[in-house]
Amino acid sequence: MHWPFGYQEDGELFPKNDKGETALSNVDFIETWKAMEECVKLGLAKSIGLSNFNSQQIERIWEICTVKPSLVQVECHPYLNQKKLSDFCKSKDIRFTAYSPLGSQDRPWAKPDDPKLLDDPKLVELGKKYGKSPAQIVLRWLVQRNLIVIPKTVRKERLVENMNIFDFALSEEDMDYIYSLDCNGRLLVLQWANGSPYYPFNVEF
Repeated sequence: MHWPFGYQEDGELFPKNDKGETALSNVDFIETWKAMEECVKLGLAKSIGLSNFNSQQIERIWEICTVKPSLVQVECHPYLNQKKLSDFCKSKDIRFTAYSPLGSQDRPWAKPDDPKLLDDPKLVELGKKYGKSPAQIVLRWLVQRNLIVIPKTVRKERLVENMNIFDFALSEEDMDYIYSLDCNGRLLVLQWANGSPYYPFNVEF
């Protein structure tokens, strides 16, 4: 389930209300989860999971599920390290997937003065220390946390670079150093959905 909220049903693909605001559904995501469980029981899916859910929403699913979520996929990078949420998922044996691990610097809504993760002096410094790029440092940090990581690139050389992170390991001190960069720097906020009772980003994690 990609988000815990959805668009208003039976209308346009991106519906608007009378005020020109995005029209959101009031369907509880629990109802959607139960339908997804039926897909598993019918053999239409092998595994089902969640994306962009917070810990309280995951807990609601956990309390009623007959098929447990196989993974939770959320934005995760040094500026939003998601340690509390990843530890929460680990306590329930739910795999944790990090999307936008490199800070999505090509995101269409980025502002010119937004911080660029891969230009961060601390990551550049660590790159020089290990003989790696800042991107490789970030990916190694996430992999070393035993997280699933899904970086995106359209360039072959970057793809090769992203995979070349298994010939070194970060020290515990440097792991903690990268954790210290956290500033709750969420990139995908979806403020237009803040009016939904199922908006996921109004709690700590």
